[in-house]
Amino acid sequence: MTKTTHRLCAALLAGAFATAATISIAQTTAEPTHAEKKAAKKQVEADQDANVAQAKADKQKTKSQSKANEAAADANLKNAKKAD
Repeated sequence: MTKTTHRLCAALLAGAFATAATISIAQTTAEPTHAEKKAAKKQVEADQDANVAQAKADKQKTKSQSKANEAAADANLKNAKKAD
């Protein structure tokens, strides 16, 4: 191959790589589709529901633990009074 052919091939390859890079960048910066936006909204709602459920479970656990602590304290008091 001649020098001109080499230069032509190099220019074509460089152009192809530049085009591929531009397409790749364009795909990553594209606006999200309607379906993607809808899925993201559903995910946020599901996360919120999960957070509420977790908070309710934590509250119930705290109440139960408080009752158990109170019962243990009452038992300790009764035991202490019996010991006197």
